[in-house]
Amino acid sequence: MGFEPVSCDDLKCAHAADFVDGVLNLEIANGFNNRDPKVAASLPYTSGSLLAAARYALAHSENICSPTSGFHHAGYDFVEGFCTFNGLMVTALTLLAASEVNTIGIIDCDAHYGNGTDDIITRLDVAGIRHHTMGKHFHEKIDVGHNGKTFFAWLDHAIDDCRDVGLMIYQAGADPHVNDPLGGMLTTAAMRKRDLAVFKAFQGRPLVWNLAGGYQRDGNGEIKPVLRLHRNTLEAQLVYQ
Repeated sequence: MGFEPVSCDDLKCAHAADFVDGVLNLEIANGFNNRDPKVAASLPYTSGSLLAAARYALAHSENICSPTSGFHHAGYDFVEGFCTFNGLMVTALTLLAASEVNTIGIIDCDAHYGNGTDDIITRLDVAGIRHHTMGKHFHEKIDVGHNGKTFFAWLDHAIDDCRDVGLMIYQAGADPHVNDPLGGMLTTAAMRKRDLAVFKAFQGRPLVWNLAGGYQRDGNGEIKPVLRLHRNTLEAQLVYQ
């Protein structure tokens, strides 16, 4: 399926207008701390992918993947942690503004706090979004409990809170995996249990998910361990497709 990049107006639904213009005009450094025009040109497409996938999910009541990342640390008027524009909030606020959906849930299972998402929700006093971010509550292996018990109690609560939303956005981060140098909390089996729980809960409902963080490398310095975890998430989706 093809898709269009988001417009500047779409980006400005979630971000300060001068911030958006500054990044795209190369006056403000992007989340990679550079002013590379190729990076700036790519940014409307990453958010565009998530928005297009969300619209497809709404139209077909399906679970859909947008193979994108680099969103949840970007705030209303700041970049952070390789995130420039917050595609989660650009998607959510564009759809809400157009009355394409009335309520949206965001379950963010990246290992790190989605501070940028919270910043935008607070700064714009957003209604209609239920945001749950793993990284606000879990920081190391001991926090998730034995066999992830504490984490799954949190996840069950997040799912229950979002059961009646019109659209679910799920950040299926790879970095909570126990071998990730910047996460290191959940086993492979627990990661699969996580994904299956979300896809089962929203089976036959509009859900869009994206890849999010992952920093493992194999002995050759390649990202194959991260790709395997992303593939595991895709396979979990297919169980309930």
